[in-house]
Amino acid sequence: MSRRFVARRSPIHGNGVFATAPIAKGEQIIEYKGKLMSHAEADDLYGDGGETGHTFLFTLNDDYIVDANQGGNSARWINHSCAPNCRAVVEESASGDPRRDRVLIEAIRAIKPGEELTYDYGIVLDVPHTARLKKLWKCLCGSPKCTGTLLKPKR
Repeated sequence: MSRRFVARRSPIHGNGVFATAPIAKGEQIIEYKGKLMSHAEADDLYGDGGETGHTFLFTLNDDYIVDANQGGNSARWINHSCAPNCRAVVEESASGDPRRDRVLIEAIRAIKPGEELTYDYGIVLDVPHTARLKKLWKCLCGSPKCTGTLLKPKR
């Protein structure tokens, strides 16, 4: 199967992923891959305060995180947008084994060749969302709907 996307420099931030062929609404584009680790292992490795404003960690479920810093694929370059054309879906394992859950990126609308693939990261930190943290996690998507930050309010 030919690749329907390519990773390259992005006007949003750093690298991005761009469609090279039409992608239909509802189509699964790529699995978000990386090393499986516990939340505690991720905290030990990276800290838990969200101080970098940049992460390749994806919460898989209550037990595990996918760390695309290790063994990651092109999905780690998909940027955040407040007006995304994709979404991340956690597919639970049929066996019920949380280690076998997967993160899939799928199109939420038709995507044309040349368009950058984006999804809403929906980042919620366990620390207060101070003005400094909101600035650290500043959104650069450029959408008219931009909230200015990648951080989501705590529920």
